[in-house]
Amino acid sequence: MRICSLRSFTTALITLFLTVGLAPSAVPQARMAEPSAAELAFARSREGIREFYIISFGLFGPESVFASEATKAGEILRGRLQADAQLLVRFNDKRGGSATLPSLATALRSAGQAMDPNKDILAVFLTSHGGPEGLDVVAGRRRETLSPRSLRAMLNASGARYRVIIISACYSGVFARALADRRTLVITAAAPDRPSFGCEDGATWTFFGDAFFNQALRRSRRLDDAFCRAREIVTKRERKQGFKPSRPQMAGGSEVLALLVGPPARKAHCAARSKLSFARCS
Repeated sequence: MRICSLRSFTTALITLFLTVGLAPSAVPQARMAEPSAAELAFARSREGIREFYIISFGLFGPESVFASEATKAGEILRGRLQADAQLLVRFNDKRGGSATLPSLATALRSAGQAMDPNKDILAVFLTSHGGPEGLDVVAGRRRETLSPRSLRAMLNASGARYRVIIISACYSGVFARALADRRTLVITAAAPDRPSFGCEDGATWTFFGDAFFNQALRRSRRLDDAFCRAREIVTKRERKQGFKPSRPQMAGGSEVLALLVGPPARKAHCAARSKLSFARCS
């Protein structure tokens, strides 16, 4: 099993292959084209119904686990939140893809324009390699970094008021303080100073993705309850395999959780830290 933070080795290999002469024709132009706003359009919110708009992006193309996780997590999230929720899945692979920063910004803006901000909820799942500076975005030759500041700007520009942001990556806790507030629930696979595990080409899930989506969320009515269960699963698995615990994080979202179906989870409580609340599962 490899640690996600070893992404630098993979990055070096990609750069080497490009340097020695990867022909432009090796990356189909259609795969590199940015989706138009029309292609990413969401249907308008229905009156009298709380709608969920779900966006799931696998950002790191060279390893297939991120495409698999983005696809499967999106379906599970829709099954738990709303059976007919509108779901947009995008991912990159070894040849290219459309899960880029511009397409993410377009998708968020499109969802925001379709939503009723007074009642609807935007759910975003991002999976990739990560570092203290943010998330790696690799689509063929295209390389970018999604920083917490950039993602916050995209979310604010969308106009979505109630938001659930789930990020599976090393050091993904850096997004918590930048994004979390009463109306934005942030769940991350790791603390700001910790790697996460399970990022392996050919795998179906990362450790956190499997624990949260594939196990805990299938059995839990509430996201906070699922998070507490997932953290237990991840920690036990990491200790068993000799890894330093990644310490998944959950912060903010008090108003969002109040809108979701189900009574407050008895096993989860939060201790306030200034304007944020970080979950402490008991």
